[in-house]
Amino acid sequence: MKKIVILSLMLTGIVIVTKAQDIPPKEWQIKTALLAVPSDFKEGAKVYGYDESGNFVTLREGSNVYIALAHDPKKQKFSTAAYHKSLDTFMARGRELRAQGKTGKEIFDIREEEVKAGKLKMPDKATLCVFTGDVNPETKEIENQFVRYVFYIPFATGASTGLPTTPTPPGHAWIMDPGTHRAHIMITPPRN
Repeated sequence: MKKIVILSLMLTGIVIVTKAQDIPPKEWQIKTALLAVPSDFKEGAKVYGYDESGNFVTLREGSNVYIALAHDPKKQKFSTAAYHKSLDTFMARGRELRAQGKTGKEIFDIREEEVKAGKLKMPDKATLCVFTGDVNPETKEIENQFVRYVFYIPFATGASTGLPTTPTPPGHAWIMDPGTHRAHIMITPPRN
């Protein structure tokens, strides 16, 4: 019995050490999260990321209108994002619902209802930038960098903007989720 308890404790320790090793250093998280922030706002952007235990935390306080999100270490494909601080309540609500185990559709429906009821504030316009790439396993630098842009304009439609509501060729704008709280103009530049 004693051997089983000791073995169990050792395995738990190995799992904890392995888990901690999966979380990149704070400095790297901040550096790579800022890749999603437009250059005019990098210096004072707030940065959210993950502590040694994998908890979502503030890594750096901000002094301007941008918030950056470090890559989620639980996800295989590297991705960071940055958004105007007026979207923070909306984004935080999504994270809260996801932590409760809600599906993407459930999160959409709950936030739609809350925005319409005035319980969840959604700005009339705000920007989100999504940055993706590949982490070089040796240098830890981000290669094949790519940014796409999202401009939230709640409840906008093709008719109210004159934009198409179906995906367009790279570099062209279109509205995703038209007529909903999450209506946004998508602009995906061509890849080189």
